[in-house]
Parts: sequence; structure tokens; C-alpha cells
Amino acid sequence: MTKIRSTTILSVRHAGITVMAGDGQVTFGQSYIMKHKAHKVRTLYHGKVLAGFAGTSADALTLFEKFEKTLEKFHGQLKRSAVELAKDWRTDKVLRRLEALLLVADKSATLIISGTGDLIEPDEPVAAIGSGGPYALAAAKALLKHSQLNAEEIAREAMLIASSICPYTNNELVLEILK
Repeated sequence: MTKIRSTTILSVRHAGITVMAGDGQVTFGQSYIMKHKAHKVRTLYHGKVLAGFAGTSADALTLFEKFEKTLEKFHGQLKRSAVELAKDWRTDKVLRRLEALLLVADKSATLIISGTGDLIEPDEPVAAIGSGGPYALAAAKALLKHSQLNAEEIAREAMLIASSICPYTNNELVLEILK
């Protein structure tokens, strides 16, 4: 999977709630921070699907647009739409040059999609991408197992932990929630 040094996106499904959180930092290369409050997560398909990206912004926006069209084509079927996007992304000579990862989720599934054709559905109800992804993922797993926090609180706390460790992640969080 592509090594993305640019952000942290986390998805948590817990007690019937799905939350996706993203930090707001935009880093230019590896040298300096250009923006603190970018929105890297959004709702798609009439508010029923969450999506977040890590990687090159223009590429990710192109993928959001393509994924939203695919969701419309397949009437919001997350898994079917993700398979089609992964196939198109891998085989299309323009799309396959895009450098990003997508994390998508609805109330019943969470998927990571890459341009190499990877389509991963994690075993657990938490997933993360980006440079701070491993930190947010570890924190979310621990909070899910050892606390009474709700999905939103778990996502927020895990992201704050990641932002305290990863230099490419800040604490200007954007959370989208499916109830």
C-alpha cells in the first residue's frame, strides 16, 4: 500500500453510529504547513456514506467525485461501488497515476481503497489511513475495548492522540457522523 505522509483519517463504527474524523493539516511536501483547517472527510450519497482521503488533494477530490458517481450508479451500495472504483482506479491510465488512499464507510461496512487495486475491509469496526493512521488506529482500538466512550468520543480522542505524535497531523478535527 502507498505510504502517505500527509494526514490522518479515522473511521469508527460503534453502537449503531459510524464516525469519520480527519485532521485539518495540509503540508507542502515535507517542509512546511500550508493550511490548518482543511476538510478531508465528507458525506456522500444523500448523507448515507462517509469518505475521507489521505494523499494529494487534487487527486483525492477527483476520486471523491468519481466515487460519488459510482455510488449513484449502484444506488448507494458501498461494497459494489468500492469494487468498481478500485477496478477503474487500477486500470484507467489517467486514474492510476493518482496518489491517494480513500477510507469509506456506511453503517455496516468500512473499506480502504487504493490505486493499486487494494480493497480492504478491516476485521474490526475501526480503520485509519495516512501518516498518523497507525497511531489513531491503535488509540481507537484501545478506547473501543477499554472505555465506555461513544463512537464520536472515541474518534475525537484517538485523533487527538495521533495529532500529539504525528508531525503531519494536527488537532483541527472535522468529524462526520452517521446515526
